Amino acid sequence: MPTDLSPTARALRTMEILQTRPGVTADELAACLGVTERAARRYVGILREAGIPVESTRGPYGGYRLGRGTRLPPVAFTEPEALGLVMAVLDRQPAATDVDDLVGSALAKVIRALPERVGRQAAALREHASAAPDPRSARPDPATTSALVAAIASRRRVLVTYRSESGNEWEADVDPWAVVVRHGRWYLLCHSHRADAIRTYRVDRIRAVQQTTRAFEPPDGLDPVAALEENLGTGWEFPTRVVFDAAPGEVAPWVRPPMGRLEPLGDGCVLVGSTSNPEMYAQEWLATVPFAFRVEGGQELRAAVARLASRFAAALADRP
Repeated sequence: MPTDLSPTARALRTMEILQTRPGVTADELAACLGVTERAARRYVGILREAGIPVESTRGPYGGYRLGRGTRLPPVAFTEPEALGLVMAVLDRQPAATDVDDLVGSALAKVIRALPERVGRQAAALREHASAAPDPRSARPDPATTSALVAAIASRRRVLVTYRSESGNEWEADVDPWAVVVRHGRWYLLCHSHRADAIRTYRVDRIRAVQQTTRAFEPPDGLDPVAALEENLGTGWEFPTRVVFDAAPGEVAPWVRPPMGRLEPLGDGCVLVGSTSNPEMYAQEWLATVPFAFRVEGGQELRAAVARLASRFAAALADRP
């Protein structure tokens, strides 16, 4: 933190720290402010003299926190924070350079609310930066996402209407555990009562969400990201089983989690999973693996691989 800040600026910074880190100790506050512990306590005293209720608790788990009902000043961004926010938005939402875009409109409001010097830099970055869209990303409906997050927070079961990539649509009664963002795509990690198993649904393919009155408890020690990675390749319409003539350690770097689960099999290994798009599974995933393999199932994947093989064979055929 800059050392030339005025006492008023440090007091405001103290209130900001108390707002974002309730329970911060005096030594932690001093480290954030770049001052001694005694000086940090003095800034807390300045806030109290100004009528801002700052509560303190003694003991090993004690610290400072703002009293209930405290009215806080508008949020203030430093220039690096403002530029970092704009960069993060443009990185994940390239269309935010357009004021007609939903996120772009919100970003414009944030920039207009910034102090002139900081806002000028943020506006220039937004105006002159260009971002190429990620072809794999998919932005879900904010209302759908909000409904899922509300159900997760209140631990209420939901009824979702889902449409797969192949166009099939169904309803599922699920316990929503978490929403996970992975490589530009939003997923719902849940327990499906229809399948009595863990399922991962693309949020952009969820057509409707209806919260019920039935409560649930998520698994103890749930790691949403790890659970999503482990279950991305399960529960889709078409089963897949691919045998590789190579050790699991050699094949593993070429296998994405949505492809399924890799298991040892004799001197090689087997990839067991499922997919809603056999054509993509064959063309974009299997075709990139540099090891000999056999597609033992299912029939839809075997047919997709056969069509791909015919295309490549035709590309090498001699023509008059």
